[in-house]
Amino acid sequence: MKIDFIVCPDDIEYKLESKHHVTVREARQVLLHKPRIRFAEKGYTKGNDVYAAFGQTFAGRYLAVFFVYKPETAAAIIISARDMNKKEKKSYGKK
Repeated sequence: MKIDFIVCPDDIEYKLESKHHVTVREARQVLLHKPRIRFAEKGYTKGNDVYAAFGQTFAGRYLAVFFVYKPETAAAIIISARDMNKKEKKSYGKK
């Protein structure tokens, strides 16, 4: 999967910072720094599925970033991001 554009709507940006204490900059760093991506769920629109990206920020913070991938434009639209839980960190470290 190739990501050329990363978009984060304003209402999602507010949610990330207020609820999960993650900045958009950190979420983008995960998507740009060779994350481990897995399919999360089928999207409401055909071809716009939800994926989860697991990775680290440049500062070393472990995050899970959820995004909708638009294959026609190679764009990732961030819908949520949070710190990885213990199980996710353990799985991330093994690979």
